[in-house]
Amino acid sequence: MFPIRRASAALALGTSVLLLSGCFAASGTAEGGGDAGDRVSVAMLLPPRSGLSPFSDDAFKLSRWRTAETLVQLDAAGDAQPMLATGWSRVDPTTWRFELRDDVTFHDGTPLSAGQVADVLTRATRASPPPRILDGVELTATPDGEDAVLVSTAVADPLVPQRLSSPQLSVLAPDAYGPDGRVDPAGHGTGPFRLTDVQGTAGATLDRYDGYWGEPAGVAGIDVSFVPDGTARTAALRTGTADVVEAIPPGQAPLVDDELVHEVPMPRTNTLYLNTDRGPFADPAVRAAAREALDRAALVAGAYEGRADAAEGLLGPALPWAAGLRDDPAYTAALENRPEPAPVDGVPITLGTFTDRAELPEVAVLLEQQLEAAGFVVTQDVREYSAIEADALDGAFDAFILSRATVLDSGDPVAYLASDFGCAGGFNLSQFCDPGVQAALDEAAGLEAGPERRAATSRAEAAVLGADAAVPLLHERVIQGESARVDGVARDPRERDLITTGTGVGAP
Repeated sequence: MFPIRRASAALALGTSVLLLSGCFAASGTAEGGGDAGDRVSVAMLLPPRSGLSPFSDDAFKLSRWRTAETLVQLDAAGDAQPMLATGWSRVDPTTWRFELRDDVTFHDGTPLSAGQVADVLTRATRASPPPRILDGVELTATPDGEDAVLVSTAVADPLVPQRLSSPQLSVLAPDAYGPDGRVDPAGHGTGPFRLTDVQGTAGATLDRYDGYWGEPAGVAGIDVSFVPDGTARTAALRTGTADVVEAIPPGQAPLVDDELVHEVPMPRTNTLYLNTDRGPFADPAVRAAAREALDRAALVAGAYEGRADAAEGLLGPALPWAAGLRDDPAYTAALENRPEPAPVDGVPITLGTFTDRAELPEVAVLLEQQLEAAGFVVTQDVREYSAIEADALDGAFDAFILSRATVLDSGDPVAYLASDFGCAGGFNLSQFCDPGVQAALDEAAGLEAGPERRAATSRAEAAVLGADAAVPLLHERVIQGESARVDGVARDPRERDLITTGTGVGAP
């Protein structure tokens, strides 16, 4: 059947090419000089949903265009690094002091000030809904002189610097914030690219900002088009209409030159949650039988066409430190001490998942086959996520397949582990509570970011896997397209960076 699918996709691509001229924004001219040949064209998956408000998920677009910036940025390990703040220190258990750069101007010429930073952070706490990174966090910000800001929380929070790296806490000029609560980022950021025009849900134009405090941009500007249709985005890459393309569908990737597609590991794990509270999987030995029945390689090949990574743990390649910590003797001991699988013959189980992510129903079919081969009798329940979430959280299923983000906006996985496997976790699909796991989670949550916190996080992961509360299946990837004329494009698992000051264009 593969040749037929390939031919159909090729026909669809050919049709899409006829429509591309109406999909892509026209190239502009940068304030620093240059013409269309110096610019980068980008085809993005989703249009803005909240008028590019930095308090919404649209903030990640502003970050990927490098037009809005935060006090802090994260390195590959998730550790905080300077951005608009040059450094920080912990004044007391609940207060941090952030020192600001003294050479930053907003795109409208206004200088960055401690008062404006404190005002923006205060506005974020009052936004409705508030930025995800502040969910459950009582935060206050006040100027400390002209070049520093004090950030306080109601309780001790070792992740305050990481929280301030969230694109939803980007700092914009005073004129960006209207009296009606609306926020206009156009011409009000601090990044190397100035947002000059927004064409609703069609596209956006950005020009190089020559007053940037850091390394100047290597291209004259960015021309963005929002192209939800995957076939059209792929065609844009093939025809050279776009230099950079978000999220090439896996089924379309074989139709593009291999040198133009790059697979980026995502902090997202496809996981089988097992109900540890009632039903067959309340027995650890039956959970072990389910775990041993699974063939991860077959899931990757069948549902993801080989474009995913078979899971060895809950935390995948997007967290580069996770794999190395699994060599620790305590980690391996936790897995070696798991119960032996029980013999299974005709054990009925209910398996739930949802249709909103296209691959999950196919994963469910493959898992059903694997589990039934091991002796389970599987009944599937597949619905839209909005219709199935409440039942899943109530423990209505013996097993549930979920594509789960393992790193939240702080760049740290402890909140995910606590939510899913803590005794008071708000997303505990496994109905799981274990004193040893809870102690490991509490230890990790109390440590500041760095090697000790990562080691404690790894021990918590091992404790969860040792109990077979969940069986990680695979780690997802996203396919990013880059034309032959562009280089220096970021391939960021957290989807915060895309076009950077190091991005350049040349002859194809």
